[in-house]
Amino acid sequence: MSELSAAGKAVSPEGDTIWTERVSLGSRIPRWLAMVVLLFVFLGLWQLVTSAGIVSPLILPTPTSTIADLGFVGRGLLSGNYMVAAFWVTTQEVIWGFVLALTIGVTLGVIVGETSLGERAVMPYIVAIDTMPKLAFAPLFVAWLGFGISSKVALAAFISVFPIVVGTAAGLHAADENARMLFKSIGASRLQTLVMLKIPTGLPQFFTGLKIAAISVVSGAIAGEFLGGGRGFGELIRVAAAQLDTPRVFSLIIYLSLLGLLMFGIVSWMQYKFVFWHRPGTNANGKAAR
Repeated sequence: MSELSAAGKAVSPEGDTIWTERVSLGSRIPRWLAMVVLLFVFLGLWQLVTSAGIVSPLILPTPTSTIADLGFVGRGLLSGNYMVAAFWVTTQEVIWGFVLALTIGVTLGVIVGETSLGERAVMPYIVAIDTMPKLAFAPLFVAWLGFGISSKVALAAFISVFPIVVGTAAGLHAADENARMLFKSIGASRLQTLVMLKIPTGLPQFFTGLKIAAISVVSGAIAGEFLGGGRGFGELIRVAAAQLDTPRVFSLIIYLSLLGLLMFGIVSWMQYKFVFWHRPGTNANGKAAR
């Protein structure tokens, strides 16, 4: 039988090269360099569209004006003016919304994943609610909880809870059937099986749902501010859009995306620490596989 050498060549037992695997040019370019090149290409096309007058600056600002406004918002965040207060309000809505979604999502996920009643009766209702247009619930949350931070937290949790439910339930079903039979044969209780087998085995699926929720929770908080008032970045975006200040809208959106990336990064870091056996190229002890 032929073997594949490190250079991507199929080598016969006699040492003859049968065929050579071609390495594409894209795979040779470092990832960071490809990202930088793609960013500059995007900015160049953006500048070309705005400079040629294809799109009005009132609709699409130039990259230079957006970058200048990014600096203005950044200086405001560093100087401690109203930008900091607005960003802190939105950050609180995101954090508390994520904590609420995590609490509800894990609880429902365990009910769905561990009980037949939850899987047969509760899950269909969860899916039905998730198919509804969630933004339409914003006026209801405002009517129930008022115009304060509570309604934004509730909407943010409402939008981001479903991935956590699905990730938790899928994780609890991920345990191998042979492993379950082993735990049953040694007399492990249902709680011991859940804690010692199902939860550790299902952590990768759980963190996948958690990462999706970490991004969508920011959208939920901002949607709540759009539709229910507020004092956060969503309100600043609404005011800037009403004044046709599109560079300010773009710069505020970019800073909100950084908040979403921070949430995603924290969850990814937690997954890296707690699910060490699931890293590429590592063994069950979290050490590099040889």
